[in-house]
Amino acid sequence: MKTLVVGVGGVTNGGKSTLSNSLHQQIPNSCLIAQDAYFKDDSVVPVDSNGFKQYDMLDALHMDTMMSEVDSWRRDPEVFLRRRGLNPERTTPPKDEEVYVLIVEGFLIFNHRPLNDLFYKRYLMEIPYDVCKRRRSSRVYTPPDPPGYFDGHVWPMYLKNRQEMESSVSGIVFLDGLKPKEELLADVYEDVCQEIERLMCD
Repeated sequence: MKTLVVGVGGVTNGGKSTLSNSLHQQIPNSCLIAQDAYFKDDSVVPVDSNGFKQYDMLDALHMDTMMSEVDSWRRDPEVFLRRRGLNPERTTPPKDEEVYVLIVEGFLIFNHRPLNDLFYKRYLMEIPYDVCKRRRSSRVYTPPDPPGYFDGHVWPMYLKNRQEMESSVSGIVFLDGLKPKEELLADVYEDVCQEIERLMCD
């Protein structure tokens, strides 16, 4: 059994969840872990001097719990799939050559070094400020975004986190989130499949 861990990161509302879910549906024996599932309770998320909740930072997330889930998959992907109600697919290669794929999706996955170190492939979704703001304003969050939250916290923190990421992380494939989602999926799917084939041949 061989494993491959893929990271799909990027700005809020950039299309990373759509891409990750589509990849998961296309790739046999894959599993998806989303960083958004590990936010701490709103009552413990710190507030800045402007009164904005500091959600766009690693301290707002239960990263230890998320890493435990990732480590559980790494120990035995087959058992992990079954635990989630997914049945591993038997493919043509012998069992010891089968490749299990973990797709990790989130806005700060490349900023957490223990997690980033696990990725074989890293993809980052990008969209312009105006598109991001428009998409963000059309979605409903719990709790809802207060007035000025995007410009006062979300976008500045994205730029700060991205600068930190780019200064310490290499090997990222940048994706244009304005491209048709089918085209993005085709490009990333082909790239991941090439890596799967390489692992099978090793």
